[in-house]
Amino acid sequence: MRPPLAFGCAEHLRFFRILKRLAALTFITRTITVRVMAHLSSKVEYGLHCLLWLVDPREEPASSRDLAELQGISPTFVAKIFPKLEKARIVVAVGGVRGGYRLARPAGEISVLDVVDAIEGGKPLFECQEIRGRCAVFGDKPPSWSTNGVCAIHAVMLRAEQSMRAELARTSLQDIARTVGRKSPADFGREVRGWLSGRANARTEVRLASLGAPAEKRIAPRAIPKKRRTDK
Repeated sequence: MRPPLAFGCAEHLRFFRILKRLAALTFITRTITVRVMAHLSSKVEYGLHCLLWLVDPREEPASSRDLAELQGISPTFVAKIFPKLEKARIVVAVGGVRGGYRLARPAGEISVLDVVDAIEGGKPLFECQEIRGRCAVFGDKPPSWSTNGVCAIHAVMLRAEQSMRAELARTSLQDIARTVGRKSPADFGREVRGWLSGRANARTEVRLASLGAPAEKRIAPRAIPKKRRTDK
């Protein structure tokens, strides 16, 4: 059974389509237009795509640069995302020339909401500007009925945000990886892992060359299992 890794993610794309529909809603008053803003940035999209390649715990760590260049996005931009993921204990850094990042816990235990909050810091979907109290007919003092309770528009957005967060909370990285793994070719994951391994091998070659190691000894170091101790 091949690892459920792939380049895209169906649930992720569906989620962003929902946000785009929300972003298209516009409410017009006498003096101002309020547009619902989708506050989730492209950093969330990039972060999720990168994390999908770390789902399989059997694979070597991957550097943020390699993950970025694999997908044609800015390495500098991605490098700013991973410290946030590390702080949230979603990934852990591994040192060394073949180092990089790996998931800090199983992919099934990391929800999409965990990733969103780690990157975006729990920003609300909608920020109410309390326009309801600015109507020109109110003058300088809006009547109490106009500002009592939660703004009706804000209430709709709060319910939408609660629904969105609930959906993100019950969807894990493992769920996304499985969905995409079913639609990708059988050899796609292997090709990508080979590409990442080739990058690590190239760094190892450069490092060993800088240390003056003979060419025949420039072999990528691998973990060697310790010999089991036997009683005499």
